[in-house]
Amino acid sequence: MGIQRYFESDLRFYYAVGGFVILVFISGIAVLAILELAVIDQRLIPLIVGFFLFMFVYFISVSVQALEPDS
Repeated sequence: MGIQRYFESDLRFYYAVGGFVILVFISGIAVLAILELAVIDQRLIPLIVGFFLFMFVYFISVSVQALEPDS
């Protein structure tokens, strides 16, 4: 029951999901770089910047949702 108590609010769950998505993305890029399936060069930079911009907006929207009054 420990993990259920930790995630009793939706806000913590959404932050955990966002963190997990970032972890999977970084792990995927690292594995591709290690296996030399993708070279981190100027072609991959817009994808990485776009992903982190998307995640920034995701975290901002989750934070703003927490400020809204319950209906």
